[in-house]
This record gives sequence, structure tokens and C-alpha cells, in this order.
Amino acid sequence: MFGLSPEWLLGPDGAPVADALVLSHPEQEERLRAVCPEAAHTGVLAGDPCWDRILAARAHRDRYRRALGVRAGQRLVLLSSTWGPDALFGDGGDDTLPALLPRLTSELPVDTHRLAAVLHPNLWHGHGPGQIRSWLDRARRAGLTLIDPLHGWRQALIAADAVIGDHGAVTYYAAALGTPVLLGAAPLSALAPDAPVHAFVRSAPRLDPAAPLRPQLDALLARHRPLPEAAEFVSAVPHEAAPRLRRLFHQLLDLPEPPWPARLAPLPLPPYEPAEPSVPLHVRTWITGPGEVRLERYAGPHPAPCGEDGAVAHTALHEDTREQDRLGLADAVFRYGAADDPRLGPPERWAAETLDRFPQCALAAYATGPAECVVRTRTGALVELSGPDGPDPAANASALHAWLAAGKDVAELADSGLLLDTSGAGTHRVRVTLR
Repeated sequence: MFGLSPEWLLGPDGAPVADALVLSHPEQEERLRAVCPEAAHTGVLAGDPCWDRILAARAHRDRYRRALGVRAGQRLVLLSSTWGPDALFGDGGDDTLPALLPRLTSELPVDTHRLAAVLHPNLWHGHGPGQIRSWLDRARRAGLTLIDPLHGWRQALIAADAVIGDHGAVTYYAAALGTPVLLGAAPLSALAPDAPVHAFVRSAPRLDPAAPLRPQLDALLARHRPLPEAAEFVSAVPHEAAPRLRRLFHQLLDLPEPPWPARLAPLPLPPYEPAEPSVPLHVRTWITGPGEVRLERYAGPHPAPCGEDGAVAHTALHEDTREQDRLGLADAVFRYGAADDPRLGPPERWAAETLDRFPQCALAAYATGPAECVVRTRTGALVELSGPDGPDPAANASALHAWLAAGKDVAELADSGLLLDTSGAGTHRVRVTLR
């Protein structure tokens, strides 16, 4: 446990600086007696309120995933970094995260993987929010969501399918929840040799930054076995932190406890933050059968190779991209918004204006909801694409572009719709309605 040493626990006079030291497990009491016997009498087994709130909120996992815009078949990959030179996002000159982010967005299709990051509050306060957002700007525009370091990280952790982390507490909480973990940074020297987190870091799977990332994540999920000892050592008294802490605080203040039960506030529902990549998307498509399209979209700066496997590529781009000079070269231009937004006009008018602005563009798509969009093609066809919970509507529009670019007619899809395979996120039926 960080700070469990005489330099943190004792004052200049050799006396404990705290009247009580809250511990979550008897293992910590034993280490406290061993490393700092002068402060052993201050240890109080009171559990972990943070862990108790996580346990109570696990039933809301689907809500948290929907808040982050995780779609059916998508995997939420959470990046977790503590602070310090040896962290995943460290300041020691060889930190992993900045080098990892471009590869994540170039190797993981946006329709199969959702990316989010939890950075320790000390990183935000040490460097400043503006600097953090500046460093991660490209990744954010590629779809990475930066999670609130105080109020949103527990919900994101519950929602995650996999965590790429380090020796920090969030990564250990993930292991305690049974979530698959890959360690991108693992400095054993920063940990007490007899601490449970030391054993975890020593044995957890390691990320190989030189190897392809998607096979590593696939293997992690396929071979994962939960670590029950991680949950055991987080708290020896789960669900008891609130009454134990309240009792301790009132004893220290020499006050009687209130007669009502002590309870922790539930985790709030996070704001809705879907991924809306605004960087140029490299889209690879295959016509696999009558009315069937397979599709992969990448938001990375190093697009996947195309051609040798029969894929046909095109570029799709958000109208509000920072790369405005690329809009004139995009095959498909899209945006998200309410159908009745007076600033943009009706979706069909926006689409017509967009095609007029960009003569090289073959298709304009206005996403009016999580699964609906209005599309106008270069030939003048006006089409509505919709379906149940499935891919991003902009992916549906790219699939339609692939169908038309192959010399097919949109009328062929009017009866049976378009069957879209997003290469790992499942197959979805998209309704195609001519207007």
C-alpha cells in the first residue's frame, strides 16, 4: 500500500502523524506492524468504501456501457495509468501510452473496439487539464474518451471488457472485478515485495508493445481466468466500510453516532459520451453476397493494408473534422445531429448542400439517432438507413457506399435490406428505405 512506511507515517519526533490509519485487510495490519511498529496501534480495519460502491453498482454495467456509447458486439478497452515515472503514462522518457495510442487506433477497428482512458488525478493536476487534452488530442479525435478522474472512473471500470494498465489501484480493482488485464507498465521496484499488488504485477499478462495488438487482446479474453485473491485482498470486510468508517470518525470526535444506518452514495449515471471520430476514417469493404457487405473502419494514421485480400478502400470523414482540407477528397461525408436542428436544416437539405460543396464526394450521410441516418447519393437517390442496436450509422452509410461503388443499385436493397458484417462486432440487418 502506498505510504505504508515510517517516512510517511511518523513525524519528526518519531510519533505517528495520524490518530487512525484506515486499512482494508488484515494483511495490511501485519505489514504495518512489520515496517512501522510505532504506528501499528493506529491501524483500523474499516474496509474500502470505493470498492463497496463498485460492488453495489455492478448491476448497472449495461447502463454505463450505453453511457459510453458501447454498441452491440463492441469491446470496451480501458487504458489506466497511475502517476510517476514508471506509470503507463509516465514522465520517465519511456512511457508507454503516448506510443501505444496511435497503434490502438490504427490496429483496432472503430466498430469492434471502444477506447477510453482513466488517468490518475495527479497527472491532471501535475500537468494541467489543457496539457493532458493537448497531448491526447489526436487520440480523442479518433474516438478515445477521457474519463473524469474523480467521478467517472469506477463506472468505466465496471463497463470495461479489458484493461491495459500498470501497477496503479485502478488496474488492481479491474483484476479484483474479474476483468482481463494486460500490463503495459509493471515496475516491481515501486511496490512492497510482500504486498498483494506485487504478486499481481509479477504474474499478470504483459503487453508486448512490439507485437500486433488485436491478437494480444483476443488471446487475453480467450484465456482469461479471474483472480479471486485480488478481490479478497481489496477488502476483508466488503459492504461494511460505511458503518465502520462512521463509527471510527465519531469515536475520534467523541460524538455519539446517529441512529440511522450508515450508507454510501450510489455511483451516478455518467453523461452520454458516444464515440464520434472526427479524423479521416480509412474504410475497407468487401461485397460478400447478395445484399451483404463486410466492413472495417480504422481511425489511425497508419491504415491497414488494402488490396491483397480483395478489400476495396474509401475514406469517410466527419463534416466537423479538423482536417478540413481532406473533406474535398472524402468519398463519404457524414455528421451527427437532431433531425430538426434549425442550424443545419432538414437532413435531406444538408446532404444536398454537402454534395454541392464537395464534387468528389459520392455520398453524404446525416445520422439523426443512434441507429438512423439519412443518405443522399451522387446520383440523387435519397435513402433512410435504420436498424436495431447495431453499428454506428456512419458505418451503415459506408456499407451503402461500398455497395454502390461495386456497381450495384440501391433499389436491390429496398426489400431485404443490407446485411452488414463489421468483422468482429457481429452481423446486423440494416433497413433501406427509398424516399
